[in-house]
Amino acid sequence: MKPEVTPVAVRTALREAFAQLCAAGVLSHTLAAELLLLHVLGRDRAWLYAHPEESLSEEIAEQFQALIARRAAGEPTQYLTGRQEFWGLEFEVTPDVLIPRPETEHVIEVALDRLALREIRAGRPQATSGEGFLIADIGTGSGCLAITLAMELPGATVYATDISQDALVVARRNAVRHGVAERMQFEECNLLEGFSSAGARNIVPLQEKIASVGDGESPVTSHESARCGGARSFDLIVSNPPYVGRRETETLPIEVRGHEPESALYGGEEGCELYAGLISHAARNLKPGGILVLELGHNSLPAVQPLLDAATWANVGVTNDLAGIPRVIAAERSATLL
Repeated sequence: MKPEVTPVAVRTALREAFAQLCAAGVLSHTLAAELLLLHVLGRDRAWLYAHPEESLSEEIAEQFQALIARRAAGEPTQYLTGRQEFWGLEFEVTPDVLIPRPETEHVIEVALDRLALREIRAGRPQATSGEGFLIADIGTGSGCLAITLAMELPGATVYATDISQDALVVARRNAVRHGVAERMQFEECNLLEGFSSAGARNIVPLQEKIASVGDGESPVTSHESARCGGARSFDLIVSNPPYVGRRETETLPIEVRGHEPESALYGGEEGCELYAGLISHAARNLKPGGILVLELGHNSLPAVQPLLDAATWANVGVTNDLAGIPRVIAAERSATLL
């Protein structure tokens, strides 16, 4: 006979989880425990605070304890729940994609500000729907930058590239979830190689053939291989490229170095090696007056800023994050021929 299990109240389960995560050195252990309990309960935080004495079923208690053990061992909360908020939107995240960070929202802020300023200079209204704009997000990962821009600029067409097909599958699901998939195209290629006569490997078409899709299901989509037909002239190119140096690996938290995809983390031994190629690709694919917005690593600016000193670029500007770290660099493609 199975021994009788004493029901555990929400308050008690949380208190024990707080202690376990704190002992494991988990940052924001209180928040992590609450998010994991909300995940297994399928409830919101208001319910949690209103029902501290509610008893957890044996099944729920076991699921919660298992997640707490995994979090204590270093797995990120976002991978355990499968979600992360960005720009007020909820994105699916898996170990195939980098977890979106709050500081990456500065890329969106700078991009929208730069586009509005360009419209003012052209004598058009500051507010723009992005009608007719072509936008590219290089290294899209979860798609958080590309999808947010597609939602903020409902008249734009957005291309999202990544070297990881698995990441592109996650990004496409996020685009479907937020209702912007039909204005987006996802391309498996390095940087913008897919926009030359060769380089693209596997392209998820712009127009998706979506059958009946339920929560958590993938859309039925054509996955035919294709080649891009040639260079495009983009109005805006954004990227949060891999910028961590491999020499920094041991300084990273276990949540990062042990669980996030290496291809999305490391930009070379020093961390800034990808920027030269990225900026070169952007120069070839932006229209004159087009805008480039890049996220920077905490020590990337000295290596990256000189790459934008050429006559190809104008109006170079740097934006600090809330910690005062140079986080975003932006520039406009000048009319100078390459």
